[in-house]
Amino acid sequence: MAAVPPVCDFGWQAPDFTLKNIDGKTISLADVSGPNGTLVMFICNHCPYVKSILDRIIRDANDLMKLGIGIVAINGNDAEGYPEDSFEGMQDAAVKHDLPFPFLHDETQEIAKTYDAACTPDFFGFNADGQLQYRGRLDASRKEAGPADLRRDLYEAMKQVAETGQGPEEQVPSMGCSIKWKDA
Repeated sequence: MAAVPPVCDFGWQAPDFTLKNIDGKTISLADVSGPNGTLVMFICNHCPYVKSILDRIIRDANDLMKLGIGIVAINGNDAEGYPEDSFEGMQDAAVKHDLPFPFLHDETQEIAKTYDAACTPDFFGFNADGQLQYRGRLDASRKEAGPADLRRDLYEAMKQVAETGQGPEEQVPSMGCSIKWKDA
């Protein structure tokens, strides 16, 4: 089922985390924070929305890292209900797609809940002070990737954050599969 996250809560402070990366090492927010900002992405392996734009996510991540933006992806989906989103599945996907950023496993879903992640993909763009400045879409793609010449909303917003510390006032929310929560 498609989900849409809420609009950006400007200034909301990035919650810290310490999660296991696909290489088995633990990584915290401080480990991935960039000098000009940080992008925290909630993605997963099985979501058709993520699959359709993963090449664009990787492209934009590579370009943003050149601007001093730290990048991390977190998978908070219930791996029991969605085996493709298991830790092993994450490792396989990272190798297959040559992910240039850490891909962390939020097995307890605590971090996804703390961030109030709503869908995959869900993008949280923070400035150098850890204040939320962007919570929007990658581009106008939906369940299928749009044309190659779509405006790069995420890239342009985070470039602005890197340069000014402020995100754009107008933001279009991301859309994707709802986070797959474990049964309570």
